[in-house]
Amino acid sequence: MKMQGLRWWVVGLVALATIINYIDRQTINVLWPENIAPELFPDMDADGHKYILGVISTVFIFAYAAGQAIFGKIFDWVGTRLGFVLSIGVWSIATAAHALAKGVVSFSFFRAILGVAEAGNWPGATKANAEWFPTKERALAQGIFNSGAAIGGIISIPLIGYMAVFLDWKLIFVLVGVIGLLWLLPWWFIVKAPPESHDWLTDDEREYILTGQKTSDDADSSSDDDGYNPTTGELLKRKESWGVIIASAAIDPIWWLFIVWIPTYLVEVHGFNVKEVAASGWLPFVGAMLGAWFGGLLAQNRLKAGWTVNSTRKFTITLGCLIMLPALLALSAASEPWTALWLMFTILFGFQTAIGNVQTLPSDLYSKKTVGTLSGIAGMAAKLSAAALTYLVPIMTAGANYYSVFVLGAGLALTAIASVWLLCGEIKPLKPKTA
Repeated sequence: MKMQGLRWWVVGLVALATIINYIDRQTINVLWPENIAPELFPDMDADGHKYILGVISTVFIFAYAAGQAIFGKIFDWVGTRLGFVLSIGVWSIATAAHALAKGVVSFSFFRAILGVAEAGNWPGATKANAEWFPTKERALAQGIFNSGAAIGGIISIPLIGYMAVFLDWKLIFVLVGVIGLLWLLPWWFIVKAPPESHDWLTDDEREYILTGQKTSDDADSSSDDDGYNPTTGELLKRKESWGVIIASAAIDPIWWLFIVWIPTYLVEVHGFNVKEVAASGWLPFVGAMLGAWFGGLLAQNRLKAGWTVNSTRKFTITLGCLIMLPALLALSAASEPWTALWLMFTILFGFQTAIGNVQTLPSDLYSKKTVGTLSGIAGMAAKLSAAALTYLVPIMTAGANYYSVFVLGAGLALTAIASVWLLCGEIKPLKPKTA
């Protein structure tokens, strides 16, 4: 049996996994203010509930950071197919187990398991991209599965919010966990081998994928090694690697600022209740979805127009960060809820425009055998910085004043631009320094 466009089925399944990933992680943020916190901590006020959510979310992100490095190596060891089975299988069970949580310790424990396992989605997606797509289509593929994060945000806030009207929060966690386990069935059936040996792949598509992954230097090479595969130590000695790591660590906390705190921000600053959050809190994620598509299509368009990978990546990343910059500063002074929602729409649009191209940098610089490692390390650095900001948010926003947090976000956007331009140098496949 042959399937036309099999690579798009693969990226579609990865995007679906990303949607499920975000529904799973957002469940607690939507249920916390009016369902979980009042039941488990009835003697605490809203500030106390906010602080506990900050602690639990910080534990989750620290675990997520560790999981980025762990699963980066796992995907390089066991391959994309089995790596995703391990990642989504464990995180789905961990999500359902939230129904057993009774307090801070038990919630933190289940969130830690969830964080480690959910982290596998990103190095896995980057590795799948490197395996299944030629260089010129990678930013578009990255944008497609990055849009899954936005779609997950769009779906999760109204879905979980309205489910909470009819169902106990414990049952909601169980039902969300089951969704991930169901995803394993089509993944195991369809993605049964890499492109080199997948018998459903047409000869034309296989040649298109594999030929499009080669550099000009590879074209005349008979070596089985399809690129530069440094050790981890050597990888970390290259300034280009640190450009990727620092850019990821600077830009990622902006995303987590909104992922964790949108419901709390809307309740605390603009007086929303849970139904109002469910009705409108999804809007910023529409901006994220459109930004993911825009960033991928823009990069693909520029490459087809003859731009180099270097010019395309730097232009798109810079554009995304410059879109975020004024919107973050304006949000620090927003007084009307709909103004705030549209500014968040703009910020997440800019974020997703940039992040897909940041995440393709490992595959632009190194071979497929090393992509998972650098992607995992960069992801770990990103999540450590995101954890630090998440922990600080309840402290920095005392008195419902979010000014300093959003100004800090603007500074992070500028840092991401600087790291790509100053450290990544010319973005192209690297060679050993002794070569």
